[in-house]
Amino acid sequence: MGCGYIVPNPMIDSYSVVPLNGPWKFHTGDDPRWAAPTFDDSAWENVDLAPPPLGSHDADVGLTGYVPGRTTKGHPGYSGYAWYRISVAITAPRGATLALSGPPDVDDAYQLFFNGHLLGSAGNFSGATPAVYSIQPRIFRLPQSPASASADKPVVSVLAFRVWMDRSSLSSPDAGGIHIAPALGPTRGIESRYDLQWMQTFWGYVVDAILPVLFVLLAIMACALIPFDPSDAAYRWLAVALLLIALIRLNQALFFWFQFESVPAFDFARNVFLDPLNFAAWTMAWRAWFQLRTPKWTPKAVAAFTVLYMAAQFLTRPSLHLALSHPVSAAFHSISSGVRLLFALLLLFIVHQGIRRCGRDARLALPAVLLISIGLFAKDLSALRIPGIWFPYGVGVSRTQFAYAAFVVALFALLLRRLFCFASRSRRLVPEPRPAETL
Repeated sequence: MGCGYIVPNPMIDSYSVVPLNGPWKFHTGDDPRWAAPTFDDSAWENVDLAPPPLGSHDADVGLTGYVPGRTTKGHPGYSGYAWYRISVAITAPRGATLALSGPPDVDDAYQLFFNGHLLGSAGNFSGATPAVYSIQPRIFRLPQSPASASADKPVVSVLAFRVWMDRSSLSSPDAGGIHIAPALGPTRGIESRYDLQWMQTFWGYVVDAILPVLFVLLAIMACALIPFDPSDAAYRWLAVALLLIALIRLNQALFFWFQFESVPAFDFARNVFLDPLNFAAWTMAWRAWFQLRTPKWTPKAVAAFTVLYMAAQFLTRPSLHLALSHPVSAAFHSISSGVRLLFALLLLFIVHQGIRRCGRDARLALPAVLLISIGLFAKDLSALRIPGIWFPYGVGVSRTQFAYAAFVVALFALLLRRLFCFASRSRRLVPEPRPAETL
């Protein structure tokens, strides 16, 4: 039998759940024989999944028990397959139903084997390369406890995780393998753990599901203002920009809650198409809001920036890294950053020109411009080491979510003010009724 760590005979009752912190046996590479319970893993390295100090959590939704990945512990730059094995001595009441909660934070997909038999997976391993989806909490029910299991004679079993890490995950500074230890216990206890992890995952993205509704309502409000001034393009551009940003936030929530969209599909939709169009729409929306007609080259510049940004983003996708040399890939990354900088400079220029032209009316729009820009340039703000997420009540809420929530209020106030201005102007244009002639 393998030499993985043996959990010291826990008595598993209807409430006990044992985190499998390890040490686990770990090895990079891939070999189907490594799933077998009789495989000798004594030469493998030990990996400890025990959590760091109390309160440690992932940087996304606040799941507790997070540990840095293998790239920080002797395997920098490694992607591909790696295996984790552990032997557990199970002491449980005869006929007890046991389950295992899968690790809710893994880079990037995994298969779970119990005594050499595949129990299930996170991700699709049917192709030559696994299809990766968002990692979610999972439950794997173990086979019925054997008849020999008793308080005096534990049954030793081997758990093995075959983990796949995509090259794209190397962009994270602490990527690599399992970040939160799985847990073993009675089905009822594991289900409670599963429900808690799912609830935290749900609340971590519920803001992203609410914001699109508000953005769509604001788009409807903007469209409702078009009849008051059909020649003003600001309301049409605002509606387009609001619908784009609603689609981006909704897609993010659906990606982490469901499994219909793979990581590459999500990456292409977000980074190659939606983000560049979002930059273009908001730049044109603020230009129209400030009623700028000059310089006339602005729309052409926005179109050129958008096409260039799309091309650079496409050529820096992880799926193309094998076709591009590192210098070429780095050059396109620099082009992407440069285009975002050009968009930022153009937006600053538009705001400056708007203040010069409209004065007080333009300054009233500055909070909305600033708040939407925090979301547009989130990557650049993070590169400046500005904190990107906070954990009120243990649930992760991002800087962008805070900014967009405040932006909804600011833009609603701006649109409401325009509506009142139109109403006031309409009253002034309506002629006073003539007094009735006396006989």
